[in-house]
Amino acid sequence: MAKVRILIFTLVLFFSLNVHIHGFYLPGVAPQDFQMGDALMVKVNKLTSTKTQLPYSYYSLPYCRPEHIVDSAENLGEVLRGDRIENSPFVFKMRESQMCAAVCRVKLDKKTAKAFKEKIADEYRVNMILDNLPLVVPVQRPDQDNVVVYQHGFHVGLKGIFAGKKEEKYFIHNHLTFTVRYHRDIQTDSSRIVGFEVKPFSVKHEYEGQWNEKARLTTCDPHTKRAVTNSESPQEVEEGNEIIFTYDVDFQESEVKWASRWDTYLLMADDQIHWFSIVNSMMIVLFLSGMVAMIMLRTLYRDISNYNQLESHEEALEETGWKLVHGDVFRPPTNPELLCVYAGTGVQCFGMILVTMIFACLGFLSPSNRGGLMTAMLLLWVFMGLLAGYASSRLYKTLRGTEWKRNALKTAFMFPATVFVAFFVLNAIIWGQKSSGAVPFGTMFALVVLWFGISVPLVFIGGYIGFRKPAPEDPVKTNKIPRQIPTQAWYMNPIFSILIGGILPFGAVFIELFFILTSIWLHQFYYIFGFLFIVFIILIITCAEITVVLCYFQLCSEDYQWWWRSYLTSGSSAVYLFLYAVFYFYTKLEITKLVSAVLYFGYMLIVSYVFFVFTGAIGFYACFWFTRLIYSSVKID
Repeated sequence: MAKVRILIFTLVLFFSLNVHIHGFYLPGVAPQDFQMGDALMVKVNKLTSTKTQLPYSYYSLPYCRPEHIVDSAENLGEVLRGDRIENSPFVFKMRESQMCAAVCRVKLDKKTAKAFKEKIADEYRVNMILDNLPLVVPVQRPDQDNVVVYQHGFHVGLKGIFAGKKEEKYFIHNHLTFTVRYHRDIQTDSSRIVGFEVKPFSVKHEYEGQWNEKARLTTCDPHTKRAVTNSESPQEVEEGNEIIFTYDVDFQESEVKWASRWDTYLLMADDQIHWFSIVNSMMIVLFLSGMVAMIMLRTLYRDISNYNQLESHEEALEETGWKLVHGDVFRPPTNPELLCVYAGTGVQCFGMILVTMIFACLGFLSPSNRGGLMTAMLLLWVFMGLLAGYASSRLYKTLRGTEWKRNALKTAFMFPATVFVAFFVLNAIIWGQKSSGAVPFGTMFALVVLWFGISVPLVFIGGYIGFRKPAPEDPVKTNKIPRQIPTQAWYMNPIFSILIGGILPFGAVFIELFFILTSIWLHQFYYIFGFLFIVFIILIITCAEITVVLCYFQLCSEDYQWWWRSYLTSGSSAVYLFLYAVFYFYTKLEITKLVSAVLYFGYMLIVSYVFFVFTGAIGFYACFWFTRLIYSSVKID
């Protein structure tokens, strides 16, 4: 029977892998074949700036518009990221180059000139999309020969000073030289797009006679083969000036296949730094593992052997004091319900992060599936409410609680409500700035429906299942009268001990944290999920081990109040995460506006709060297992 099951499992696995290899594509990222002359529709996305962190829609500026602006259907993650994808007046034909195609002419008034100047001053970039590939600007790295990096989008314009003058002027990039790279199938002569690049120029176009759609430009003429190659005569942004928007398109055949077209976007030039991060984290883990091994194999083994040989009380007291508090170590802590809520929420965060990491490592959440990562995290958070309710109720019953419905209600609302209120306030600030990053009312309503309609019921279902199961018995009986805790040494002070415990977990991840913050706030792709998953495992081990070590020292000092301290010890790493975010703000970002600074610190507070709940739960459950293990191994008279 067992062999039959193994055979069936093998066949199912084989066919599932076979389907995955030959016929599975993520929604929206399947390859599209184009024949020569097929229309290629360029879409425009939001305007972004690392100085303000406030995205705006492309048509918030008086750019050339198509006859009808059509919004593309965005998923939940794209809306939350501020993506606003719309059609554009740029229309290419596959493998048919164009030179100096005029899009439109715009005459600036006071309002439109001011809008362009503000966006140029704040270094906004224009983002476009062709066949799901984002537009990039190739830039040669000055420190390395033959190494090209790709910047996402092109600047709206630039600031400069005319020769012999002191006043700073604003110039707009009104001529775009596009390069579309394609891979051609020799048998079918069809092509797939594998690259979308641009070089922007600022050109003050001139023409003869009156302007009309067929007017010939003297500064850029396909008939005389006169192309724009520099910005020697730039187009100034000033009230009353007219701006003519033009573009070139060049198609270049590439050996890069469609399956590898994202490789250049996701090129990781700093892999040595990531390996250094892994080695650094591994050293921390080895150090802590050595300490835990010494405690478990030497100290605890000796202690348990001595206790089981019925040594005298004086001899046992000379060795260690952790057995002396056996009658109080499982005494419920202060605010036990709150601890259960945070422990259950931490399990929910852990489940969400773990499954997200696995999906990301398998390639399901690649950047080609825009908004996929955010959408997956939200949906996983909602469905992990089942684990939150179960873990919270199990611990609540272990701590002799009886009101499981009230406990489940707090688990379902306390953490999400805190995050939602903070998010709502930040969203109101973004909405006040008229930014496209503001979440629309419909999306906000959808988030509330996911919370109340799915997450809350799942928390109650998990709570019911968890509370129905019999509570695990404590290894030792709890005394009726609490034991007096002796005066502790300065280094065992709760605040000092908790803050020291958070340093090592943060030290295991801070190098990778730099790349994560860079991808979020400097608008770069993050796709090194393999490294991140290794660091994630190291973080779990570090949180568990440092908490167990400090918990053992605490029990040896005859301090049995370990419940909350075990949670706060590893959870305090969130304090260092936020301090690092402050350091990153002042050293790497160029944010000058108060609103942008409020948004940055507001979102980093939310991230730190999630990190606190997640790491705190790891440390707590590690200590919960550790204390039950050691006290179940000794004979208590």
